[in-house]
Amino acid sequence: MSNIKILLNGIIKENPIFVLLLGMCPTLGTTTSAINGLAMGAATTFVIICSNFSVSALKNLIPDQVRIPAYIVIIATFVTMLQLFMQAFIPALYASLGIFIPLIVVNCIVLGRAEAFAAKNKVIPSIFDGIGVGIGFTVALTLLGTIRELLGTGRLFNIKLLPEEYGSLIFVLAPGAFIALGYLIATVNKLKKAEA
Repeated sequence: MSNIKILLNGIIKENPIFVLLLGMCPTLGTTTSAINGLAMGAATTFVIICSNFSVSALKNLIPDQVRIPAYIVIIATFVTMLQLFMQAFIPALYASLGIFIPLIVVNCIVLGRAEAFAAKNKVIPSIFDGIGVGIGFTVALTLLGTIRELLGTGRLFNIKLLPEEYGSLIFVLAPGAFIALGYLIATVNKLKKAEA
């Protein structure tokens, strides 16, 4: 499989949110705004790419009996680096994302890609897999955050587009996340059926 196919696979065919329905906790919890969705997606993308690279490079040195704990240590290392960077240079965004940044360690998307792809493939395809899955995750979170922010507050990336009275509070709250995500998944499924 070519690197471009691997990249597109993570964005379209195996999109972690719309197709595989993985990583629902950060998806529903952080997408109250488009910027939060974009930031969470970018943070997770960084961790996926770095952990895929490391797991692929070290796969022959990690004993089979301890591979999952080893992968978690690798992932936790990059999450800690990311967390410290965000605390130092973008504290407002770090405060906005809160507990969801350290929870990237146990995100099933990251560990799943390390186990299912990086542990079985060479370094370059593993990097492309990480980029593809990360972009797919970021697009999904940003799209969901965009819909929730626009319908909930009338803003987009904190720019006022609609009068405040047109906003519906439910979209900023947890039920709005489920409603918007449900409609997005239904739309993606409808488009996939139309293609077939």
